[in-house]
Amino acid sequence: MGNRRNVAERRRTRPAVLGGAIAVVVGGAGFGAYALLGGGDGDGTRTSSAQQAETVRTGPLSAAEVTGAAERFLTAWQAGKVGEAAAATDDPKAATALLTSYAKDARIEDLTLTAGARTGGKVPFAVKGTVSYDGAGKPLAYDSALTVVRRAGDGEPRVSWQPSVVHPEMKDGDKLVTGEAGTPPVKALDRDGGELTTADYPSLGSVLDGLREKYGEKAGGEAGVELRIVRGKESKKAELSDKTLLELSEGTPGTVKTTLSPSLQAAAEAQVTKKDRASLVVVRPSTGEILAVANSSHGFNTAFLGSLAPGSTMKVITSSLLIEKGLASMDEKHPCPKYFSYGGWKFQNDDKFQIKDGTFKASFARSCNTAFISQAPELADDDLTKQAQEVFGLSRNDWQVGVPTFDGSVPVQTKAPMAASLLGQGGVRMNPLNMASVSATVQSGVFRQPYLVSPDVDGRKTATASRTLSAGTLAQLREMMSYTASYGTAAEAMAGVSGERGAKTGSAEVDGQKKPNGWFTAYRGDLAAAGVVQRGGHGGSTAGPLVAALLKSGG
Repeated sequence: MGNRRNVAERRRTRPAVLGGAIAVVVGGAGFGAYALLGGGDGDGTRTSSAQQAETVRTGPLSAAEVTGAAERFLTAWQAGKVGEAAAATDDPKAATALLTSYAKDARIEDLTLTAGARTGGKVPFAVKGTVSYDGAGKPLAYDSALTVVRRAGDGEPRVSWQPSVVHPEMKDGDKLVTGEAGTPPVKALDRDGGELTTADYPSLGSVLDGLREKYGEKAGGEAGVELRIVRGKESKKAELSDKTLLELSEGTPGTVKTTLSPSLQAAAEAQVTKKDRASLVVVRPSTGEILAVANSSHGFNTAFLGSLAPGSTMKVITSSLLIEKGLASMDEKHPCPKYFSYGGWKFQNDDKFQIKDGTFKASFARSCNTAFISQAPELADDDLTKQAQEVFGLSRNDWQVGVPTFDGSVPVQTKAPMAASLLGQGGVRMNPLNMASVSATVQSGVFRQPYLVSPDVDGRKTATASRTLSAGTLAQLREMMSYTASYGTAAEAMAGVSGERGAKTGSAEVDGQKKPNGWFTAYRGDLAAAGVVQRGGHGGSTAGPLVAALLKSGG
């Protein structure tokens, strides 16, 4: 018994492996541990009067400071010395709570942490361990990273504490828990009855999590034993679902059928691999069915949950407002000067172009900003908000898609921010699902809330618009989007897309980005699609080809 205890003790205190080599020995000679931690005062710092008199450390961190702080943290964490590991961070209280839970609630044992090559203050590391529950165990492996910063007050190097250090998909308030899953698993099917898996469709991870959360208990399955991320307030506010990381024993899944088209989903998955940070959605205007959803990055579902300025794709909604109010008509002359000032801001067109004696249709097709800003003085502060809500079903937070979504935001603003909203900037926020729905509304003439699971499955009530556009306004919108697809900023991307079609491009400036986010929304027949390529540049050349390829593929 005593020998087993000694072996267990040695296992718990073996050193972290850093960069593939043993960096320091702890738990053996006392001197080694003392030298690593800087003394026995519990937080890894000296407290002598000489140190107190030292000046605060400033300036960039040295390589030795970064690797030293990382070693202190990883070695202590691996050894199960939560207090010492937490003291090596800049938020010991929060670190203590999560690292304690890591062992107690997640039941992760035999931890090995291996650091990779440092890049500036960032140190990646690999995590290996065993998850144990009621005598059953299963290996766990994943990659994470930490960042070393100077601690406020004394400038000492410390690990910047974030829950993502423990696991890259965790946010504040999240916990890792191993036990009987509260929600049974689900087997998600496409519209043809085929199973949807992340092996075939990598973008669907968060979608499958959302389906399980909503339908797991309704679909007739039984829960298994899992290690999962249980979401806290911050994640729930962002509408993130609990996420399974490891199954120790399989549950019995229930079955949920979705509206996804296997051919279009496969095509969307292929298209997003062509651009970094790309997101796409395809919907069927006549029904609202979501036929495809894909993202280059598989962690966060930007296509459904993104909250981004949509740029000039918003001009579809703005145009409908101006036409209805008699402030624009597609074949009438409309101002498009180089500049227009409103509310203390000076607005301009891309490359400061102007259109002399041009029509509103020409301004729409070329995406003339000042043509829209020039009408701001004639609008009430809430006109655009009402248009988005009443006609396009946006910005009301009432969509019932079947999984979590962000339903767009068009807040009431005044003066210059209100004018910027007309261009899809200011406070306006959308995602590809929202903008695909906008094109679908134009194509069909009626807002039909997009959905991934038929409302008939659970009897939920989908959102509706309070009114539709007049036949005249709708005809003008369709003509302007068609003209843009043939002769405007969308023409190059839409070349080869035949039949009844329409499109609008957009580029949304974002503070701190060298290139804008590129947007594109379009329809062809009974398909409507939208996409964004973050930091990509102009929408016509970035998101445009991806969206057009999906419209060409049909489905």
